[in-house]
Amino acid sequence: MSVAFHLDTDFYKAKVGSAVKRLTLVNFRNYKYLRLNIGAPFVVLSGENGSGKTNVLEAVSFLSQGRGLRNAKLSEVKTFDFLAATQQSPVFINNNGWAVSAQIERGGEEFNIGTAVESIVKETNYNEVKEVERRIVQVNNQKLASQNELGQYLSIIWVTPQMDRLFQTGAQARRSFLDRIVYAFDTSHARRLAAYDNLYRQWLQILKSGNINDSWLVALEDQMAGIGVAIAAARREQIQKLNDFTEQNPDDIFPTAQLSLDGTIEQMLDDKPAIYVEDFYRESLFNQRRNILYNDSGNGINKTDLRALYKKKNVPAELCSTGEQKSLLLSIILAQARFLIHTRGLPPILLLDEIAAHLDDIKRDTFLYKIRELNLQAWLTSTTPSDFLSIKNSAQFFTIKNNMVNEIAEGLEAAV
Repeated sequence: MSVAFHLDTDFYKAKVGSAVKRLTLVNFRNYKYLRLNIGAPFVVLSGENGSGKTNVLEAVSFLSQGRGLRNAKLSEVKTFDFLAATQQSPVFINNNGWAVSAQIERGGEEFNIGTAVESIVKETNYNEVKEVERRIVQVNNQKLASQNELGQYLSIIWVTPQMDRLFQTGAQARRSFLDRIVYAFDTSHARRLAAYDNLYRQWLQILKSGNINDSWLVALEDQMAGIGVAIAAARREQIQKLNDFTEQNPDDIFPTAQLSLDGTIEQMLDDKPAIYVEDFYRESLFNQRRNILYNDSGNGINKTDLRALYKKKNVPAELCSTGEQKSLLLSIILAQARFLIHTRGLPPILLLDEIAAHLDDIKRDTFLYKIRELNLQAWLTSTTPSDFLSIKNSAQFFTIKNNMVNEIAEGLEAAV
């Protein structure tokens, strides 16, 4: 049984805090050119599996820092030539790369965000050069120094079907989820992560080369220890704040998830000063030099794991049922969204790919209602729009077929 909620006219016509008003894709996945004009809190994309619904959500996710909701390489995103040849465009488009641009409305102000790929010549070893691709970002036609700056303008949170098994897969997926939570509140976190990864690659390359330069390694290890402890401290602080907020503002439908960090560095910061932990980290890196090439173990921040507990039942998330794990995930997402609004006054945009899976009708409709209460814009996908009839008065519905996106202007019930 579907439980439909009804919102009064003033409520569902209220403006959302942050929204994509116009989205344009060029050479992106299965779309040579696509432009969508959006004027509703909910955007529902329906179509058969493989039609390109998730591709649209992925494009929106590239308006934030990182590699998008698929964690894709830049070269994987560009439209295949044979697909581009079958589609027409109102403007001339070359096939050199892909681009996403959007008109954003936030707090009554409008601005434009654009991101694209450009090719640059990069020096390699032995005075050789090679052509590589890199992502560039612009706000109001002004190029940003780094994509990490996008967090100052827009926050985007997503849930994908792959995340349904977040608590059962490897630690890397949970660590990425953790770091995106932290980045939403602390935009410097992504810069620290990038700096640490760069230092780690240099460190590992020296060890693999066999040409050991002790002074260089010591310098790298000193920097890695300082940045690594800063990363661990940011993770620890943000998870504690989110737990405290959730404790004070429990959800009445979805289960409360208590989060914790399973990482040596993070746990040491509970009762040790940062300077002590840095010394420990530096010594640990020194001791790992011999073993790192053969045994990828250690105490670094690249081994931290995120744990979740179904608080009411006192059961670890990985031991819960599939439906309970999905509810715990959505509980974390809702708490993060509420806390973002509370602390930064920056309502995020939600990307919810096949969100109806593993949810009964009541929980699905309740979740949608809670999103609307927060004045958020949410993009949703499904194989059928009937999953979202309860929000028909505050949503735009689009169907996708043969690489074409068409709005269902009227007669929604007939379309489903």
